[in-house]
Amino acid sequence: MKSIIRSAALAFVILFASAGIGFHSYADAVQNVQTEITRPTEHVKWNSCQIEGKNIVIKGTMDGQLTPSDTAVGADTNFYLLELAPYEDSIANHRNIAYITKSKDLTFKIPLNSGRKDDRLYNKFVVCVWTGETYVVVSDMIYVTNPEVVAANQTEYKTPLSKKGLLIEISQISDAFQLGVHNVIVNIPFDAILGTGIDYTYDGETYHFDKSVVEAYDKTISMFSNKSMNVSAILLNRFTDKAPELFYPGQNKLSNVFYYNFNARTEGGYKYIKAIASFLADRYGGTNSDHGRIQNWIIGNEINNQRWNYVGPMKLSDYIKEYERSFRVFYNAIRSSQANARVFFSLDNNWNQGNDNKMTYTAKSVLSGVAYSIAAHGNIDWGLAYHPYCVPTVEPEFWDDFATGQVDWSENSKVVNFANLSTLTDYMQKPAMLDTNGKVRHIILSEQGFTSKSNSRGDVEKLQAAAFAYAYYIVDSNPYIDEFILSRQIDAPSEVKSGLAFGLWTTKSTEDVNIVPDQRKYIWQVFKNIDKQKTTLQYSGFAKDILGIKNWSDVIPNFKWRRQELHG
Repeated sequence: MKSIIRSAALAFVILFASAGIGFHSYADAVQNVQTEITRPTEHVKWNSCQIEGKNIVIKGTMDGQLTPSDTAVGADTNFYLLELAPYEDSIANHRNIAYITKSKDLTFKIPLNSGRKDDRLYNKFVVCVWTGETYVVVSDMIYVTNPEVVAANQTEYKTPLSKKGLLIEISQISDAFQLGVHNVIVNIPFDAILGTGIDYTYDGETYHFDKSVVEAYDKTISMFSNKSMNVSAILLNRFTDKAPELFYPGQNKLSNVFYYNFNARTEGGYKYIKAIASFLADRYGGTNSDHGRIQNWIIGNEINNQRWNYVGPMKLSDYIKEYERSFRVFYNAIRSSQANARVFFSLDNNWNQGNDNKMTYTAKSVLSGVAYSIAAHGNIDWGLAYHPYCVPTVEPEFWDDFATGQVDWSENSKVVNFANLSTLTDYMQKPAMLDTNGKVRHIILSEQGFTSKSNSRGDVEKLQAAAFAYAYYIVDSNPYIDEFILSRQIDAPSEVKSGLAFGLWTTKSTEDVNIVPDQRKYIWQVFKNIDKQKTTLQYSGFAKDILGIKNWSDVIPNFKWRRQELHG
């Protein structure tokens, strides 16, 4: 039959061409007929994919048209559900795990298989139709979106007493207590915790961790959380030969790359990161006071720049696909252990600049891209960890960053930092950016600092302190930002060499290991008192002259201490 159609089509083409009739219109018509015959017209839009009891229930709506049943492609009247592991992209060699009769509304119910080797918690699902010869995909992939319902640890999230946070040197913990720090950050590079001494069995396989390193983290994290400090952990993939599975096949150590994207594109990589994430979430769930509690988990660092999250040169859409693949493994591992933990990804301040679409991308494009991709594959409650550094970072005054031409109040601003921070929170209020409950997602400022040394002016300690006070008040008066973690407690020698003296203390050290403090800076007292009702305005008052303002409420909308400032 096909040969007859092709012969007839060729005859018509010759006839129409000799008559001077346009070839393209007929070719298009033939193509349309062929498409109708060879491609299904159904399309399924997902509504939900959730754990209910011991099952996964997946619901969708057909928003395409039924392929006519009198065609070969439409003769089969079923929708088929196929299952893929996170590292798989092709449906080749996959069989359906469920099927239902084609209809406008779809509901599949499949066993979760919780706790078994064939547990479906991390897998993704797709609907296909059978053409008589092969499956054809007619939906996006969708993942389970409520892993928290299977978590044994249902402890509520503990909101810190204030938004004030600090990157702390553990040797100076008593100083941190004196400063009244309520939010802290901990870096956990995976290569550091791999080793021997702790054996962890997950899905029938045993993984090995360095006992001394893990116990050092236990001591640090418990010291923080037992004092009601809210701990955020940054999970990092530093190059190592200990676990090649953590890296994409063929990747080598590169001198200009600090960290690598976690590999979930191979079975070995997926299993490894799932096991490590589960180990950390279990250990730091707060059920053991000797281990402590991590409430916020940040997956990677400044992911819009591949120097901090390397995969290899690729266009933005492919990069987001790979990041989402690993992020969902972390999300499901963490939330299936700690139901109320929060999981974030991190961006720098290059809102609309720095894009080569190979190795660097704008923060805004990554933010919107990740939001869109995750929503398409089953929306989850991810959060944003943002780094609103000054431009340039070697000068502490952010309020004059508008003069650089990189900062303005529009959504098209090249940079979003403290000078125009509401641009970020306005963007996060857009409908497409909201969480699964229609609320603004959790936003934390997990890294930023203000230098006390200027390349052109030398020591500028009061400017540093004024910048911190102004920035903290901006954050504290913005209801959409949960915390502000200042970098850092003590100057880091390597940063000082680059003109970045971010600490509350100067340092005696010449290396970034076991940094020793020297002298308190002016910012120390300002930091200590900034969140205290009785003394905050007293210790920040000096900054008004520097800024040239009479009242903080003149430059900060909804200033938290406005009534106190105006009425004493």
